[in-house]
Amino acid sequence: MIYTKDQLKSLNISVLAGGVSDEREVSQRSGKNVYESLRKMGYKAKLLDPKTDRIDKDTTDIAFIALHGTFGEDGTIQSHLDKLEIPYTGSTCIPSLLAMNKLTCKAIMSQHQIPTADFSHALRLNLDLPVVIKPIAAGSSIGVHFIYTEADYNQWLNETNDPENYFMESLIEGQQITVGVVALNAKDTAFPILELVPKNTFYDYDAKYTEGMTEFIIPARLDNKTEQLAKDMAIKLHQAIGCRGFSRTDMIVSKKSELTVLELNTIPGLTDLSDLPAQAKAHGISFDELIEHILFSAL
Repeated sequence: MIYTKDQLKSLNISVLAGGVSDEREVSQRSGKNVYESLRKMGYKAKLLDPKTDRIDKDTTDIAFIALHGTFGEDGTIQSHLDKLEIPYTGSTCIPSLLAMNKLTCKAIMSQHQIPTADFSHALRLNLDLPVVIKPIAAGSSIGVHFIYTEADYNQWLNETNDPENYFMESLIEGQQITVGVVALNAKDTAFPILELVPKNTFYDYDAKYTEGMTEFIIPARLDNKTEQLAKDMAIKLHQAIGCRGFSRTDMIVSKKSELTVLELNTIPGLTDLSDLPAQAKAHGISFDELIEHILFSAL
């Protein structure tokens, strides 16, 4: 069913935030921003935490998913909402699952000739050093380790309880950039590219969510050809996975302007310091307008 904006404002919108993942606190911040934005625009919004609150069709007409990490981005909440026949924002169950599992996401990149770093399961050190070890299914740079020597790897292996849930990829040096893709009037559109210059070794959890820990440069310092290629790749991966509504793709640009795609996030952060709102602003879209575009993806 197609709704007018006035009809949408008569519906009960539940903003789902919090949850059970390691990214719970970030999700709460995202959800609060979304809730306040919807209320300011005149929508009937309420905040729900799936960890403690019941979601049902009697009180929820549309779910705005602001959950990050496990349960929120891996298709679980999407599957639950499908069973309840509650429409929701963002990607559906299968694309969420595909994107959340970084090994599956990388396999899709390979199938569609999208360049990504060499990778392997983390149970054996079978890539040339240095490498980065990451959880197969997690976000916000939680659990990331840099391995420069065999001793580093052995120490990580001894200290990790579940090494089977990690993978490694070759460490690529260069500019860190991220490209937001949002459906604007039903057309997937790449926003101006954001360059990230963290004060830490890399764009880790603290650098992402602590004010002053990262310099944000927008538009990124790229030549026109590289900029357009990065945007094209972000849209290509978004569509190859089957994403809906919005996503954000992280990349590295080498000194030779070669692009390496790292991963795609189906529910990027919507906090005051998050990347996607900054890119929307550079595109001429306010935070409220961004939230409204994402809301329309539920329909």
